[in-house]
Amino acid sequence: MLQQLIDFGVFLNGDHKAKHEIGKAVTEGFKTSGFIYLKNHGIPKETIEHVFSESASFFARPQEQKDTLGWYSPKANRGYVVQGREKVTELTDKTAVDSLRAKKPDLKESMEIGRDDQPETPNNWPSDDAGSHFRTTMNAFFSTCAELHLQVLEAIALGLELPDEYFFNSYCSAAHNTLRLLHYPPAPAELFKAGQVRAGKHTDYGTITLLFQDAAGGLQVRSPKKTWVNATPIPDTIVINAGDLLARWSNDRIRSTEHRVVQPPGEPKEGENWPARYSCAYFCNPDADAWIEALPGTYSEEDTKKYEGVNSGEYLERRLDSTYS
Repeated sequence: MLQQLIDFGVFLNGDHKAKHEIGKAVTEGFKTSGFIYLKNHGIPKETIEHVFSESASFFARPQEQKDTLGWYSPKANRGYVVQGREKVTELTDKTAVDSLRAKKPDLKESMEIGRDDQPETPNNWPSDDAGSHFRTTMNAFFSTCAELHLQVLEAIALGLELPDEYFFNSYCSAAHNTLRLLHYPPAPAELFKAGQVRAGKHTDYGTITLLFQDAAGGLQVRSPKKTWVNATPIPDTIVINAGDLLARWSNDRIRSTEHRVVQPPGEPKEGENWPARYSCAYFCNPDADAWIEALPGTYSEEDTKKYEGVNSGEYLERRLDSTYS
């Protein structure tokens, strides 16, 4: 399975014809594999490097400091998540997820960040001077990614031949999104030989995900032939994957593909651990009150709709509730 490398600068700076061609390339990549790579996406390399530096500094804090900032509800989806608390999976039954978590917990910790202007569901920021800088950095990056989300949705609308290229924007204007900072600590090779993974196989829940990854590797996607394929890091690109709600919206014309994080390619030296891995995932979602159902033109008769309509906020909260302990 080949994932497409798309020059998004052509969309950002081109005329309508050029934008339409990029839109078709984006949707074709999602249809065939669920993942694409974007280069020339408009986010400066220095910005991304600074975000990764701030993320690494946050995870290097003492555990007791991080624990005071803990994730507190699926409705908010904000705060620090200690290793072993979340289990990403395609399962939706909470009891089944709890059982899987007990057997093979994910080997990661994360920090979940949402919009910072919602006092009823506040972010949990460190209160020291370094935490203030961390907050400023992440809020700015959150806004930058929110803008790219809408631009990619415009490309998708063109690729799907929707009559209005800004169709999705009216459903996604509130930036009901989550910036997730991820740290996969060093891990002994013996763990992976026993079938352990850093993050279990799953699909994402929203419209699209913008994934910024370091050079460590380990991300894999499920191909149409049901084989696992490495999503090898490519410098200065963002990996974009389609999520469940976009699949429902498009009646599966765009696929939400399973992915997981395993040990990197190769073998560590005897007695050594696999190195740490850092990534930043920006989970893009429709507005909480958006009603998601198959778009006209994606089905011929009512009974060919593959999914019932759902409220976006309720769907996301339900999926998150089953994921966390």
